[in-house]
Amino acid sequence: MGAPPGYRPSAWVHLLHQLPRADFQLRPVPSAFAPQEREYQQALLLVAALAGLGLGLSLIFIAVYLIRFCCCRPPEPPGAKSPPPGGGCVTWNCIAALLVGCAGIGVGFYGNSETSDGVSQLSSALLHANHTLTAIDHLVLEMVERLDEAVRTELTTLEEVLTQRTELVAAARGARRQAETVAQQLQGLAFWRGVPLSPLQVAEDVSFVEEYRWLAYVLLLLLELLVCLFTLLGLARQSKWLVIVMTVMSLLVLVLSWGSMGLEAATAVGLSDFCSSPDSYILNLTQEETGLGSDILNYYFLCNQAVSNPFQQRLTLSQRALANIHSQLQGLEREAVPQFPSAQKPVLSLEETLNVTEGNFHQLVALLHCRGLHKDYGSALRGLCEDTLEGLLFLLLFSLLSAGALATVLCSLPRAWALFPPSDDYEDTDDDDPFNPQESKRFVQWQSSI
Repeated sequence: MGAPPGYRPSAWVHLLHQLPRADFQLRPVPSAFAPQEREYQQALLLVAALAGLGLGLSLIFIAVYLIRFCCCRPPEPPGAKSPPPGGGCVTWNCIAALLVGCAGIGVGFYGNSETSDGVSQLSSALLHANHTLTAIDHLVLEMVERLDEAVRTELTTLEEVLTQRTELVAAARGARRQAETVAQQLQGLAFWRGVPLSPLQVAEDVSFVEEYRWLAYVLLLLLELLVCLFTLLGLARQSKWLVIVMTVMSLLVLVLSWGSMGLEAATAVGLSDFCSSPDSYILNLTQEETGLGSDILNYYFLCNQAVSNPFQQRLTLSQRALANIHSQLQGLEREAVPQFPSAQKPVLSLEETLNVTEGNFHQLVALLHCRGLHKDYGSALRGLCEDTLEGLLFLLLFSLLSAGALATVLCSLPRAWALFPPSDDYEDTDDDDPFNPQESKRFVQWQSSI
C-alpha cells in the first residue's frame, strides 16, 4: 500500500512497535493494531498496569525507608544541640530532587503542547476533508438542479417555439436527452451523500476530548509546580507545618504521576501499532462505517498509479454530453434564431446555464481527484503519528522524572523536618510577648535575682 505524501513511520514508531506484548495470561499477542480484539485490549491494559506496579513498589520503598528512619534512628545524646552529621546533605538531596522535578515540569509543558499541536493538525485535516466532501455534494446538487430547471423551462419553451420545424425540434429534444444524461451521471458523483460518518463530527469529538486532556495536564503540571515551590519555601524557612502539608501533597502528586504514566505508556504503544501500518485499519474501519465500495476508498486512501479513478467513466460521459449540448445549442442559434426570433431568449439562457455548468464541472473534476483528500489523510497521519506521539513520549518522560523526584522528596522531607530547630514553632511570635517561652524564662530569672 502506498504511504500518504510526506509520511513515513518514525524511529520511535518502529521501536515501540517492536516491544513484546502479552495478555493477562502472559501469552504473546501480535503487535498489529486491533483495538476490537480482547487479547489486544488486555495487552494495553497490562502496559498501563506496569505503572501501577511501579507505584506500589515506590510506596513500599518509601514506607520501609520511613519506618527504618523512625524506628531505627539512634538516640541523640542528652543536651546535644548540633544537628547530626549528614543533615545538610539530606536537605541538598531534597532540593536537587525538587529541581529535577521542576525540569520535568518544563518537559511536561513541552510534551503537552506537542500533543495538542498534533491533535489540532488532525482536526484541521478532518475539517478540510469535510469541506471537500461538502463542496462535492454542493456542486453536484447545484448542477443537477440547473440542468433540471433548464429541461423544465428553456428546453420545453424552445420545443414549443420550434414546433413548425421538426428537425429543429429533434435537435432540442436531443439537447434535452443529453442534459438528462448529464444529470443522471452527476448524481452518482456525490458519493458521500447520506453517509453516516461525518468528518466534521469526528473532528469536533476529537477537539472536545483534547480540550479536557490538555486542561487536565496543565492542572497537573501547575499542581506539581506549586508543590515544588512551596516545598522549597518550607525548607528555606524551616517551617514544619508547610513541610508536612507539602509531604501530603507530594504523595498525592506521586500517585497522579504514576497514573498518568500508565495512560501515556498504553496510548503510545497503541498509537505506534496504528502508525506502523495505518492504511489497512483505516480502510476497513471506513468501509465498515460508511458502506462505500473498496474501489472508492482505495482510490482516495492510496492514490497511486495502480488504483484507477472509479468516477472516470461518469466524468467522461458527462463531459461528452456537455460538449454535445454545446454543439446542438450552437446549431440552434445558427439555424433557429433567424427564423424564430422568440427562440433567442431560451437559447441564450441555455448557453448561460451550460457555461456555468461547465465551469462547475471542471471544479468538480478537480475536487474528485484523489490528491486533495489524500493530502488531508497524510496531514492527519503526520499530526497523529509524529507530533502527538512525540508529545506523549515527552509526557512519559515528565511522569518518570516527576515520580522519581517526588519519591526522593518523600524520603528526604521527614529527615529534613527532624533537623529543624525547635524554635521554628515560635518563629512568628514577638520577642516582647510575655507568653513567649524564652521571654518567660528571662522573666523568672529576673524575679529570682530580685
